[in-house]
Amino acid sequence: MTSPAGGLAATHAPSASIVNGLLLMLLAMLVAPLIDTFSKLATDTTSPTMITAGRFVFQAIFMLPIVIWHGLWRSFSWRMSTFHAIRAALITVGMICFVATLAVMEVADAVAIFFVEPMILTVLSSIFLKEVVGWRRYTACGVGFIGAMIIIQPSFADIGFVALLPIATAFCVAVFALMTRALARHENPWAMQFQMALWGIPISAALLAIGSGSGIAFMAPSTPDVTTVVWLVGVGFFATLSGVLAVYAYRVAPASILAPIQYFEIVSATLFGWLIFGDFPDGTKWLGIAIVVGSGLYIIWRERRAASKPVTTADPVVTP
Repeated sequence: MTSPAGGLAATHAPSASIVNGLLLMLLAMLVAPLIDTFSKLATDTTSPTMITAGRFVFQAIFMLPIVIWHGLWRSFSWRMSTFHAIRAALITVGMICFVATLAVMEVADAVAIFFVEPMILTVLSSIFLKEVVGWRRYTACGVGFIGAMIIIQPSFADIGFVALLPIATAFCVAVFALMTRALARHENPWAMQFQMALWGIPISAALLAIGSGSGIAFMAPSTPDVTTVVWLVGVGFFATLSGVLAVYAYRVAPASILAPIQYFEIVSATLFGWLIFGDFPDGTKWLGIAIVVGSGLYIIWRERRAASKPVTTADPVVTP
C-alpha cells in the first residue's frame, strides 16, 4: 500500500512536463503494490510489526544517501519532532493493520478497500480544515464506502473483522495526510519522509518489546531468516522507489491531473496478485472496486471544478 504523494505540485506545467509527470506516476503506481506483495510474502515467517519495523529500517537506509547528498539533515527541526513522531505512529499503526490483513486477504482486495482513504480525507478536511465540501462529494463518499463493503463482505464471512483493517489503515493515512498538509508548507518533503522513518524505527521497536513480553502474535519479534530479510529489503526498496517516482511526478505536473492515476495501483495490485499468488477478484469484488474507483474519481473531478486543493495532496509515504 502506498499513500498519496504530493506537496510539490506545479501550478503551471507545460504539456511535455505533464506527460513526464503522468509517466512517472504510472511507474510509481506500477511498483507500489510490490510493497504489499513483499509484505504478504514475509507474513509466512514473521509478524506484521516486524515487517513494519523492517520497512522503516530499510527505507531509512535507502533514503540516507539522498538526505546526505542534498544536505537535507540541516533542515531537521527538533521543534517539530512531536509532529513527526505522531505521523510515524499513525503510519506504523496503519501499516501493521494493513499487513495483518495481507496475511489472510488478497492484495488487490486490501488495496481497493484502502482507497476509501480520499473519501475519509474529504470528510476530515471539511471538519478540521474547514474546507467546503458539498452534498455531491459527501454522497460520493457514502457510495464509495458502499463499494468497500461490497468488497469486504465475502472476506468478512471468511476471516471476520480482520477484513475491516484496511479501513483502519485508510483512516490513519488520512489523518497523516492532514498533518502533512500543514507541515509541508514549512519543511522539505524528503526531510519529512526520512524523519518519519527514523521515528518509525523506535516506535516499532517499542511495540515489538511489548509483543515479546505479552505474547501478542501480531507484535511478536523474531530473528528473520535469509529469505525473510530479502522480503523486508524488497518492502523498503519499493517503498522508497515509489516515493521517489511520486515526488518527481509532482514536481513536474499538477496534483489535480496526477491524482486519478493513483487508482492504477489497483490494476497493478491485481496483476501482481494473480501472477504471484494466483488470486483474482470475482465479479462481485470487481463491482465493489468499480464503485470505489468511480466515487474517488468523482470526488477528484468535483474538487478540480471547485478549484479546491486535491484531497490527494500529501507527501509520499511508505505504505502501508
